[in-house]
Amino acid sequence: MDKVLSNKKMIALYVLPSLLLILTIVYIPIILTGYYGLNEWNGIGSMKFIGLENYANLMKDGKFWDSAWHSLLLALFSGLSLVIYLMISMVLAARIKGANLFRKIYLIPMLLSSVAIAQLWLRIYNPSNGILNSVLQSIGVDNPPAWLAEPSLVLLALFIPILWQYAGFYILIYYAALKNIPTSLDEAARIDGATSWQIAWKIKFPLIMETVKVTIVLAVVGSLKYFDLIFVMTDGGPNGSSEVMASYMYHTAFRAYDFGYGSATAFLLLVICLVVTWIIRWLTRSKDTIQYS
Repeated sequence: MDKVLSNKKMIALYVLPSLLLILTIVYIPIILTGYYGLNEWNGIGSMKFIGLENYANLMKDGKFWDSAWHSLLLALFSGLSLVIYLMISMVLAARIKGANLFRKIYLIPMLLSSVAIAQLWLRIYNPSNGILNSVLQSIGVDNPPAWLAEPSLVLLALFIPILWQYAGFYILIYYAALKNIPTSLDEAARIDGATSWQIAWKIKFPLIMETVKVTIVLAVVGSLKYFDLIFVMTDGGPNGSSEVMASYMYHTAFRAYDFGYGSATAFLLLVICLVVTWIIRWLTRSKDTIQYS
C-alpha cells in the first residue's frame, strides 16, 4: 500500500477518472455557460458574439434584480431558520423521551421529492377547499386569503414548505455534532452549577461552531440557487412576485429562447453564490486563524 501511495503515476491513475467526471459535469459546463453569456443565441441557430452586452443589460434589468431580492430574502429566511433547527436538535440530544421518534418524523420531508411536496402544499393552500383556509374559516376568518395568488403573501407561503422540506437535514447534522460532544463536559458543568442554557450557549455551541459554519453556507447558497418547488407551485407568479434568480434564468432561456441572456444570468448567479460563500466564511472565520503581522 505504501508503494502505491508513493508512486505518483499510480496516484494520477486513480485520480484521473474522478477528475474527468468532475471536468465533464461541472467545470466544462461552467466555462461553456460563461462563453454562451457573451453571445446572442436562441439555442438553435448560429451565435453572434456581443461581448459583455448581456451582462450590461442584466445590470439594468429590473426583473432580474427583483428575482435577486426574492432569492436574498429566502437566503436570509433560511439562515435565520437554522437557529430553530439548532434549538430543536439540542432538545433532541438532551435524552428526552421519544427523541428517536421525533428524529424520524423530522426526516420524513427529506424522503419526499420536491414535486410531491409542492403538490401537497398546493392542496394545503387551495383557497376553496384547502386545509389551511378551512381551519381559518372554522375559527371565524370570513375571507381567508388565496395564499399563492396574493403578491404580498406568496413568498411567505413558499418559504414555509421550503424550510419544512430541509428541516430534518439540518436537525440531523446538528444532532450528530452534539452527540459527539463528551458527556463528561456536560456533567462537569452541571456540578459547577451551570444551567442548561449556560451549557448550551457556553459549551455546546462553541464546540459545534465549525458545523454551524458549514450549515450556514449550505442554507444560504442553496437558497440563492433554489428552483424546483417554486417552479412547480407558482412558476414565478403571480406577475413575478415569487420569481427567483434560478427561475428567471429558466424562463429567459427556455421560455423566451434567449440562451445567451439566460446563460449570462446563470453565470452571474454562480458568481453571486461564490461571493456570498466567501463573505460568510470571512465573517465566521475563527479568531485563532487570523494572522497578525
